[in-house]
Amino acid sequence: MKKYERAISLVLVAGASLTALFFIVKQNMEAAILAMTIMFTFTNFFRSRTFKEKGHDKEAKWMQKMSMIFAVLSIIVLFIIVTG
Repeated sequence: MKKYERAISLVLVAGASLTALFFIVKQNMEAAILAMTIMFTFTNFFRSRTFKEKGHDKEAKWMQKMSMIFAVLSIIVLFIIVTG
C-alpha cells in the first residue's frame, strides 16, 4: 500500500469511528450503527488490499467478501433510516 493510500485509509476509518462515537454520545443509535458498518466496510476493504500485497490471497478474498457484506449491510441500514 502506498503512503497516500495508507493516509486515505486512516482518515476514512478514523472519520467513520469518530462519527460513530459522536452519534453514540448523541444517543442516535441508528446513525451510530450506520457509521460503524461503514467503518467495518473501510477496515475490511483496506485490510484485504494489505493481505493481497503480502501474498495472502485466501485471507484477502475473505476480507473482500466481508467488506462486501458490510457494504450491503450499510445500504440496508441507510434504507431503514430513510424509510423510518
